[in-house]
Amino acid sequence: MTALLEIKGLRGGYGRVEVLRGVDLQVNAGEMVALLGSNGAGKSTLNKMVCGLCPAWSGSVRFDGQDLSGAHYREVVKAGLIQVPEGRKVFPNLSVLENLELGSFTRARERRASNLEKVFGIFPRLRERIRQNAGTMSGGEQQMLAIGRGLMAEPVLLILDEPSLGLSPLLVEEMFTLIRRLRDDGLAVLLVEQNVGQSLEIADRAYVLENGSVRFSGAPDELLGSDELRRAYLGL
Repeated sequence: MTALLEIKGLRGGYGRVEVLRGVDLQVNAGEMVALLGSNGAGKSTLNKMVCGLCPAWSGSVRFDGQDLSGAHYREVVKAGLIQVPEGRKVFPNLSVLENLELGSFTRARERRASNLEKVFGIFPRLRERIRQNAGTMSGGEQQMLAIGRGLMAEPVLLILDEPSLGLSPLLVEEMFTLIRRLRDDGLAVLLVEQNVGQSLEIADRAYVLENGSVRFSGAPDELLGSDELRRAYLGL
């Protein structure tokens, strides 16, 4: 099987500080892959490098048959590799509709109306709040809006960076149900999370990142089945 996203030997950091030390990772079409690790493990740096927001020192990123190593983030978006960043990052003074429309600015603009309907089908609450300013919504609603905006670009692969961060337990449950639905609809998802239990329940495969290196990759069952791995990397 040819990987949809293939990262090989990715190294990089900030200034002289090395954050990633040769990371290999792949996501296949229609697959949900969890990228786990504590704060400071290098998860967000990996995201930024893959999405063209931060240059890598070495290594390669191939996506959907294209070499995206060192590509500008606009090229990455055009290719269909879409990231929903950590911390929601919605435009607070714009309405829900305006935020969603911005999602199709670079890609899929001509299918904006039909994609809006799809997003409202997944997130009915956004339709109810269509004219409301995003900044006045709850954290959970803003997270839905951020994911909806990502879906407006018709992603081939969606990277979700800490989607459950700062949400109440009830909303976390709802968020993971929605993420599972995206996977069941055939979308490839790279889920970057600190919420280990929930992530492993819905992932097909998992990677554990520690100090900028991959310490484990394999099926969630293998990870949960090993006492040593559970204790060392998951705090379980």
